[in-house]
Amino acid sequence: MQKLLVSVVAIIALVAGVVIFNSLPKPQPQALVYNPPRALEPFMLEGHNGSQLSNADLTGQWTFLFTGYTSCPDICPTTMADLRKFMPQLTSFTERPVRVWMISVDPKRDTLQKLSDYNTYFGKEFLGVRAEHKNLYPFVNGLGLMYSIPSEGETDYLVNHSSAIVLVNPDGERHAIFKASHDAGQLPTVDMDQMVQDFQLITQHYN
Repeated sequence: MQKLLVSVVAIIALVAGVVIFNSLPKPQPQALVYNPPRALEPFMLEGHNGSQLSNADLTGQWTFLFTGYTSCPDICPTTMADLRKFMPQLTSFTERPVRVWMISVDPKRDTLQKLSDYNTYFGKEFLGVRAEHKNLYPFVNGLGLMYSIPSEGETDYLVNHSSAIVLVNPDGERHAIFKASHDAGQLPTVDMDQMVQDFQLITQHYN
């Protein structure tokens, strides 16, 4: 009888544990996740390798996109270095390729050669992307990002641009946006540790 009682108590405890576990709130991404994901308008861009890029080039892979330029003094190289650092973790969460598109918002100075030299330094997963403003601005705006050039001199000027990173899913849709933190005295950059956690959750629930 005592053994039976112990067994019953153990079963009750196990069931109670399962109920409590299932009632706990599931981890949720801190990123803004679009539900449903949003289609991108048709676009034509150039890759730093000379390739012509369209919507089809964003399918079959996870792509992190952000705006930047090769003459950027701080945010862009920091973001690129962080993405390279965390790339092994990002790729471990999915069997699909993971890519980074750095969308140049400085087409006047960022030639394909400059973009190639800049991006290949960070790795084969990185692609520099450019277009003239008439095609570039609608694409950037469609991602929910922005840029502006307040004073476009001959060689020395700064470009204002978003610091957020957009995630496009393997269907070529805008899936999420990772916003930059704006702490006093700090560069407005994306929290990469949080982005990695969010990406893991997103890939677990994709399809």
